[in-house]
Amino acid sequence: MEFKQIQELIKAINKSNISELSVEEGDFKITIKQAQTISETQFVAVQAPMPQMLPQATPAPVALPQAAQPQVAAPAATPAAGNDKLITIKSPMIGTFYRSSAPDKPAFANVGDDIKQGDVLCIVEAMKLFNEIESEVSGKIVKVLVDDASPVEYDQPLFLVEPA
Repeated sequence: MEFKQIQELIKAINKSNISELSVEEGDFKITIKQAQTISETQFVAVQAPMPQMLPQATPAPVALPQAAQPQVAAPAATPAAGNDKLITIKSPMIGTFYRSSAPDKPAFANVGDDIKQGDVLCIVEAMKLFNEIESEVSGKIVKVLVDDASPVEYDQPLFLVEPA
């Protein structure tokens, strides 16, 4: 199952009254549970055990499984609240936000930088996979909304961009 399909399942569950969904495709199994509270959703992923593995305990809740695709486009950018000219670039996944590829490297995007569609803006690390987040819009970075090495949620605003 591909990452986009998993994201679509999560969106559908969040918008519905379904409390739990399990999907199996071959050796891959995923269970998505929506907590009883209004806005809290729990994601649980289970992989079929490998032949040499010891019996597993009940799996702990984990972030979304990542397909073998290291680059992820940011979800559709939306106008920022309060300023119709600015576009908000949001996180396409749960993970840890990094502004650069390494601590000693420069940030991918800084306030005042001109960006174009397809430029890498940041990295979101999820389950030991580093995913480059690309811009879907061209313009100028007005504000970086997340601190480096901070955890981010799915659909959390990361950048404000003034479109070109």
